[in-house]
Amino acid sequence: MKELNYDVDKIVLNQKDEVISLKCELQENLQKAMKEFVEEHPNWDQYRILQAAIAGFLMQKGFQNRDLTRLYIGNMFSMNFKD
Repeated sequence: MKELNYDVDKIVLNQKDEVISLKCELQENLQKAMKEFVEEHPNWDQYRILQAAIAGFLMQKGFQNRDLTRLYIGNMFSMNFKD
């Protein structure tokens, strides 16, 4: 996985959300594990995994934000929260 191209996922994003593309390098072992996970869990993709991981990390470190919590829960449980 050389570059992440962000395809808008209607479950996670709503019209007011901004999308920012990231380019990151992953260790080969991490990339292989993510690929195997996605193959075994077709309702997940690399974007959803990274969003859930980043949101979960920030929440564990004490960052409190309602939108972040909604994003994390939405990714983890395939939920869509509308205002």
